[in-house]
Amino acid sequence: MHRRTRLFLIIISLLSVAVIRAADAPQPASKPNIVIFIADDLTWHDVACFGGPTNAKTPHLDRLASEGLKLTGFFSPAAVCSPTRQALLTGMYPVRSGAYPNHSRVEPGTKSLPHHLRALGYRSACVGKTHFGPAASYPFDRMLTMSGETPGAKGEDTGDGELDMAAMERFIKANAAQPFCFYVATNEPHGPWTKGDKAAYGDPAKLKLPPYLVDTLETRRNLPAYYAEVTYMDAQVGGVMDLLEKTGHAQDTLFLFVSEQGSGVPQGKWSLYDPGIRVAAIAHWPGRIQPATANAALVQYVDVLPTLIAAAGGDPATIDTGCPDAMGGRGFDGRSFLDVLFGRTDHHRDYVFAQHTARGIIDGPDAYGTRAVRDTRWKLIVNLQPDAEFRNAISDGAILKSWRRKGDAGDPFALAQAARYTKRPAIELYDLKADPWELTNVAAQPGNADTITRLRSQLDAWMKQQGDRGDQTEREAKEHQGMGGAKAAGQKKQNRK
Repeated sequence: MHRRTRLFLIIISLLSVAVIRAADAPQPASKPNIVIFIADDLTWHDVACFGGPTNAKTPHLDRLASEGLKLTGFFSPAAVCSPTRQALLTGMYPVRSGAYPNHSRVEPGTKSLPHHLRALGYRSACVGKTHFGPAASYPFDRMLTMSGETPGAKGEDTGDGELDMAAMERFIKANAAQPFCFYVATNEPHGPWTKGDKAAYGDPAKLKLPPYLVDTLETRRNLPAYYAEVTYMDAQVGGVMDLLEKTGHAQDTLFLFVSEQGSGVPQGKWSLYDPGIRVAAIAHWPGRIQPATANAALVQYVDVLPTLIAAAGGDPATIDTGCPDAMGGRGFDGRSFLDVLFGRTDHHRDYVFAQHTARGIIDGPDAYGTRAVRDTRWKLIVNLQPDAEFRNAISDGAILKSWRRKGDAGDPFALAQAARYTKRPAIELYDLKADPWELTNVAAQPGNADTITRLRSQLDAWMKQQGDRGDQTEREAKEHQGMGGAKAAGQKKQNRK
């Protein structure tokens, strides 16, 4: 046989073997598996890799960011848990869906992530805290209670337990041919801060403080316990990452971590300042997302579901949400940011919007509604009841009392920060370039009128599209509360496997 012919046959034989071996090897899924991990009351700058003023240790999230993408312009549309979570799962802002006060429910007929991903061939499981309703609008295939979870007073899940890794592993392995989606909702670091090792953070006097917190003994005493729960939550993220590795799905899973709204300290949760609504978001998708990158495009929670649908091969523009907006539109309020994830653009939105409804929160007022619009430089906050006084569960707590004492003793910063927690003007404007911690309201300064007019027109248009009538909407808030917790808990018990 000719030498070249023999060489040709050898090459053909080797290629055949390679093809057979490749066919036998596990093939990448045509649709990515999806994991959404949402922390509870975690301030964005307390994820260490985001570079904020913090002592919190988050090694697993830091690793996730080193292997994925930090979304540094990500925002929640609300400053409390239930509206935030339901916006993520429905792709709609809170007033439109009806889930705008805390402990709320969406309008009947509203569809969410399980509906839309099921249509694309996915099975889905909710792990841990729900804080959404009614159950018919969130038909997860499995509701996996956290291990050792203590039910709430009304029989609802609290999420206050350990991630049930064994149950999650069983769900993954139950049908290897079908892609899965996990919505993992831990209870950490929501107060009270009782988990983790606060001793690991040493002397409170040596901790860093973000500029919006007043430096008092009571402020510092609370930080180690909070940081301990942040680190505890970070270990849970690491556990989910290990589970994906163990089950062979580390490479074919789109993992999205989000930090929810800020922690329960003054100027954080319950407020529309950036510590209350800015999100630490990290996306990881091997082979699709460039490792160790960051993108500052403005993105919101309502954009998550359209993005997941697009990643799964669907067309978000064709989706009927089951809940029309005030203009008759039935599509999502959000839109896919896949191009941001893939590094094709650093622009997604010109503006992000947010709202907070105080009616119905613990120790809250009859009405104290707040709305906000933000671009990359300016933040406009509109307080709908400026003559009223804001109050909640921490208004007379140890931290704020210590701020007031320091203010009364002659500290002007302490006096101002304590005062504005309960009493705010109708309009607040912040130049985020010059004042990133929103400490100086420049609404009355000469030259800012045009900026206020521009932002207010955007805010008004958004409120109109949402069906938000301002004060009237605030006073109707309690009509939208009640998540059907007992029914949801019953479904969870029945479906747990």
